[in-house]
Amino acid sequence: MAKYPRIRPVGLSGLLVQFGAGMSEPANRAALAFRAAVDEQNWAEVCETSTSLVSTFISADLVSAPPERLIEQLQDLLLSRDWYKAELPAGRSLWEIPTLYGTQAAPQLEEAAEAAGVSPQQAITELSSARVRVLTIGFAPGQPYTGELPPHWDIPRQQALSKSVPAGALVVAIRQLIIFTNATPTGWRHVGQTAFRTFRPESDTPIALSPGDEMCFPAVTAAEYAQIEQRDTSGNGGAQRRVLA
Repeated sequence: MAKYPRIRPVGLSGLLVQFGAGMSEPANRAALAFRAAVDEQNWAEVCETSTSLVSTFISADLVSAPPERLIEQLQDLLLSRDWYKAELPAGRSLWEIPTLYGTQAAPQLEEAAEAAGVSPQQAITELSSARVRVLTIGFAPGQPYTGELPPHWDIPRQQALSKSVPAGALVVAIRQLIIFTNATPTGWRHVGQTAFRTFRPESDTPIALSPGDEMCFPAVTAAEYAQIEQRDTSGNGGAQRRVLA
């Protein structure tokens, strides 16, 4: 009997459908696609849905509506297709976010490159040409975890924390990239700097990104980055957005 997917209760607040024990592209794909399918069912007992890296959470009042019926519905939906090969949800966006690599703005590029076994210039080439998916949003409002990068970027977090990296910092570890929402301490290595703001509380859509969106981080020079900072007051950081099919 397959260990995954499996359904687990989360207290009295809902059910968690897990598609794997650790991060993988197929498990993340399954979680995103399954969430979209649950939303399409419009089940009365479901209040809200969300995803983590490899799970879908279904929020429901398990006191007023005992879980047996909802579990049965979820099991039937799980059996309806191979979720690990499912199409990603429609309405996703591709974001191209100008990024300044290295320099004093992103001082750990060389360290990260060495950990990945490539030169700093090769690191810039690889990171600036990678197209990664928003796997989940978490840790801070709107903050994306994106991936996966090639296997040699499965580099560990630092043993000691950096005291602080700024908002918009592009950091790397465990085959993933993050753009930080706020200035924060971190064990991830700071390899690039963007002027992109993932959380815009003054906007009608304060969370800029959604799980399933795709991102790339083309390299710009220090002079080009300075121009972006001066000219763009919207928080978009010079990013170009294209709707995917």
